Amino acid sequence: MLLVEDNDVFREALELMLAVMPDLRVAGSVGDGETALELCREDCPDVVLMDYRLPGLDGVEATAAISDGCDAAVVVLTATADRGELEALRDAGAVACLTKDSELNEIVGAIRDAAARGASLV
Repeated sequence: MLLVEDNDVFREALELMLAVMPDLRVAGSVGDGETALELCREDCPDVVLMDYRLPGLDGVEATAAISDGCDAAVVVLTATADRGELEALRDAGAVACLTKDSELNEIVGAIRDAAARGASLV
């Protein structure tokens, strides 16, 4: 999976928490939508865990571009999003939208569900 989060501390903490899951592998970790899109075009991860508010391409734009450019399933993890923003994310191709205060098991479950849509996790 690819992590896309502009907050370095949160991204590193999330990467460490996900690394202990035996069936998950974080293949990359970036802080903006443009870099995420480039990596997806090169490596096409199974799942992209995407922040909503990003510099440059925001979560909606990056999700749409990734959904059009490779077979990765996008799971959005955001601090806040209103109903319209969540709808825009789903319209762009997000398969799940969670808040950053979700329990780790809920986040992991969404990642596993997204990966099960068509690819293995490892």
